[in-house]
Amino acid sequence: MDLLAEYPDLPARLAEAGPDELLRTGRLLQRIDPADLRAKHPSLPAVSAAIVGHGTLATLRTALTAEAARHGLVLEATVGDFDGYVFDLGDPGSTVYQRQPQIVLCALDAEEVFANLEPGWTAEDAGAAAEALAGRVAGLAEHYVAHGTGVLVLNTVPLPAIHAHQLVDYRSRARLGIAWRAANTRLLELAATDPRIVVLDLDPIAAEGIAVHDPRMSTYAKAHLSDALLLRYARQAGHLCRALAGRTRKVLALDLDNTVWGGVLGDDGIDGIEVHETYRGEAFRAFQRVARQLGTQGVLLAAVSKNDLEPVQQALREHPGMTLREDDFAHVTANWQPKSDNLARLAETLNLGLDAFVFADDSPYECGLVRAELPQVAVVQLDDEPARHVTKLLRDGWFDALDVTAEDRARTALYRQEAQRSSFLQRFDSIEEYLAGLEVTVAFDAARAEHVPRLSQITLRTNQFNLTTQRLQQSDVRARLDDPAHLVLTIHAGDRFGDNGLVGAVFARRSADRLDIDNMLLSCRVFARGIEQTCLAALLRTPGRPASARCTRDTSPPPRTATSATSSRRTGSPWPPTTARAAPSATT
Repeated sequence: MDLLAEYPDLPARLAEAGPDELLRTGRLLQRIDPADLRAKHPSLPAVSAAIVGHGTLATLRTALTAEAARHGLVLEATVGDFDGYVFDLGDPGSTVYQRQPQIVLCALDAEEVFANLEPGWTAEDAGAAAEALAGRVAGLAEHYVAHGTGVLVLNTVPLPAIHAHQLVDYRSRARLGIAWRAANTRLLELAATDPRIVVLDLDPIAAEGIAVHDPRMSTYAKAHLSDALLLRYARQAGHLCRALAGRTRKVLALDLDNTVWGGVLGDDGIDGIEVHETYRGEAFRAFQRVARQLGTQGVLLAAVSKNDLEPVQQALREHPGMTLREDDFAHVTANWQPKSDNLARLAETLNLGLDAFVFADDSPYECGLVRAELPQVAVVQLDDEPARHVTKLLRDGWFDALDVTAEDRARTALYRQEAQRSSFLQRFDSIEEYLAGLEVTVAFDAARAEHVPRLSQITLRTNQFNLTTQRLQQSDVRARLDDPAHLVLTIHAGDRFGDNGLVGAVFARRSADRLDIDNMLLSCRVFARGIEQTCLAALLRTPGRPASARCTRDTSPPPRTATSATSSRRTGSPWPPTTARAAPSATT
C-alpha cells in the first residue's frame, strides 16, 4: 500500500483497527513528511501538536499519528525532551511557544511524585508531593494561557498499585488515596479556569482494566505510562483534534430492528419487540437511554429503518416501554429503499454534509453497503449482543466537543421546525413567494461576552457557509472582542415558525477608509433565505462605517490571548444594532 497516495482511504481501513495495527500504521506514517501529505492532499485538514511530559512519550506520538489518520487529519507533531515539560511550558522562548501548535499535550505520570521520596515515606509525604505536582502544573497552565495560542491538554494521574502497596497498612493506603484524589481534583478544576485548558480524566480508562504502568518499560525506557494507556490517551486526544479541525459529527442515524429494539417489527409486531422487562430488552432500553442522552446535548437523532412508516411511528408513540419517542428524532425514515440512498436524502433534508453523519446498525450487510456507497459517513457496526451496543457507540467519541451551548440543547426542536418549513414550502409556486411568506427576521448586532462560546463553536463546526474555515477558540473570539481594530457581529434569525437562535457571525477589521471582512459564517439550517444579503447590506449602509467593504482570506494565526485569564473585557464592539426583515432571495 502506498500510504502517501492512499492516505485519504485510511479512515475506512482503520475504522476497526486494534492496538497493534494502529501502532504499526503510526510507525509507518511517521516516515512520511507531513508537508508531503499536505501537498498531495491539500483538502485534508492539518493539526499541529506538541507533546511534552515527564517520561518517554514516543508511543504517544506514534498512536496520535495513527488516530489523526483514522479521522482524515494530517498530524504535524513534535515531542519535547525527556522530563522537559516545565521548561517547555514555562519558558516563552521554548519550541512550544515559538511554533504555536494548535494543541499541546502535557502527559503527567505518577513516577514524578514518587521518584524523590526516600524509603520511610508516609502517605502524608506522597500526598504533599502529589499536591506539589498539581500546584506546579497549575502555575504552568496559567503561564501557557497568558502566552500560548493553542489548547493545552492535561490529564489526571492514575495511582499505580506498585506505589500504593508500598504502604502495608490499609489506613495509610486510604489516606494516600484521599490525598491523591485531592491532587487530581485540583487538576480537573483547571478545566474551569479557561476554555483552552482540557483535562483528560484517565481514571475511567484505568477502571476498564487498562494497565497504567509497565514495570519493564518504566524501568528501562523511562516510559512511565503503559503503551496500552497511551493508546487510549491518544484516542481521546484524536477526538479533540477532530473537534479542533471542525470534523465533529452532528447526526446519529439509527437502524431500529435489533438496534433500538429487539426483534423485527414487521414480523413480531409492536407487542413482540423487546425494549423492557426481558434481559435483552433491558439492554436495548439502556441503548435508547444513551441515544436520548446524546440527543439532549445537540446530537441530532434520526431513524433509518427498513420497515413501513406507520407501524414505526406507532411503536415510537405508543409502546409503553419505549424510552426514545418520535419527538426525540429530528427525522424518521422507514421504507424499503437502500439505507445508503435514505441517508443521502436525509442529508439533503437536514441540509448537512454526509461527513456530519454517524450510522449505527447491527447488520454487516447494511454497514458494508453504507461504507461502500457513502465513505464520508462514519459507520458503527453493532452485533447480536445488545449489551455491547453502548460501548461500541461511544468508543470513538464521534460527538465529542469542546463545549455544549444552549443552541445545541435546542437543536432537535430547531430541526423539527425545519420539517414544518418544508411542509410550508409546498404551498408556493416559487421560492420567492415561499420566502416572503416565511417572514424571516434578522437581528444583526455587536457580539457580547455571553456569545463567545457559541461564536467559537460556529467557527469550529460550520463547514459549508464558512468563507475561510479558520477555526477560532473562545480565547481567539474574546481577543477580537477586546481589540478596537476588530468588529465581531452576531446574526440571529427567526421566522413565523420560531426563533432560530444565533445562526451566524461576521468577523471584520477596521482601517481608516475600509472594512476588511475576515470571515462570514452562517448555519446550514438557514441557507438561502436572504439572511446573508440582508446582513451585508446592513454592514455597508450603517452610518459611520467605511463606504466600502472587502472580504479577505486571513491566513495569519489567531491573535494571542489577553495576558491574564481574568483581565477585563469589553462587552461588544461599538455597532448600531440592526433588526430587519430579510429580503426574499433564492441565492446564497
